[in-house]
Amino acid sequence: MRRPSRFAWLGCALFLTVPACGDDGSSSGDDAPDVDANPDDQPDADNAGFTEIIGRDWTIPAGSEVYKCVGIRAETDMYISAFRTPNPTGEHHAVLTVDDNPGGFGGTELGVYDCDVGRLGTGMVFASGVGTDDLVMPDGVALKVEAGKFVHLNLHLFNSHPTDSISAYSSILVKTVPPVDPSMEAEMIFAGTFEVNVPPMQTATASGGCTFQNDATIFAYWPHMHQAANHHKVTMTIGGEAMVLHDQPFDFGEQLNFPLSPPLQVSSGDSINVECTYYNPSATDPIEWGDSSNEEMCFTGLYRYPKQAGVLGLFDCTSGGLPPF
Repeated sequence: MRRPSRFAWLGCALFLTVPACGDDGSSSGDDAPDVDANPDDQPDADNAGFTEIIGRDWTIPAGSEVYKCVGIRAETDMYISAFRTPNPTGEHHAVLTVDDNPGGFGGTELGVYDCDVGRLGTGMVFASGVGTDDLVMPDGVALKVEAGKFVHLNLHLFNSHPTDSISAYSSILVKTVPPVDPSMEAEMIFAGTFEVNVPPMQTATASGGCTFQNDATIFAYWPHMHQAANHHKVTMTIGGEAMVLHDQPFDFGEQLNFPLSPPLQVSSGDSINVECTYYNPSATDPIEWGDSSNEEMCFTGLYRYPKQAGVLGLFDCTSGGLPPF
């Protein structure tokens, strides 16, 4: 089982109050994090400059689909300029959120525990899927995690092997910078819809989004769907003019971030529409929205500044009602 590097150990020591880093935090899970990393070990060369801020070990049985979570509390302010996830085999997606306290949407907790898709903080920080690459922010832009905030990692794990279990270590690595001006503090939100329904043996499309309430600069986006998906389209309407931002086939095994250079300026009253296309090979069962690898989602993650998400936080730019979990 892979263990955290020296950077991971320093991350626990310098930034976070983390039961998963050797404290006596309680756990309702079936495994425990690897806590005995040696600070004298040399860090992996390809992770030089990155610090692990959160992570945990996990084991899932053959043929299973589960969620594993870990919650920590930040000890100091962090200004994050880049994210990376090692994304081991079996990790369907990882969602990093932040909140004032444990609780969030679905009863998030401190420490390492078994969970479900609804255990999320209300503020989005970072998300990844299979094959997601680094998310790097423009110079002078950073996502701030305040001291005392509750930071939560939700891992969706899927083992399709019929006989063998999978064990691995999942984590989120970051690069940090000195404090930035509040107007340059970034956030992530999801645009899209919860209304997905694909009849048996048919192709169908779901779409949704929002009208922006404030001016913002969008500097990257991240399409996210599941295994029945085959096409992802994003249309921005800016100043009354429609502009296709993304119109590409979707590859579940290569869920990349798309940086925008130059960044995209949007104003109050502008809008986004996310269009997701699927094919359902089943002869009997429809495919609907859901967290399972065999169900579907229709999201584009938007990275923008300044920070402005409202009551719903990470779901501020979705349509189709509240999350069905």
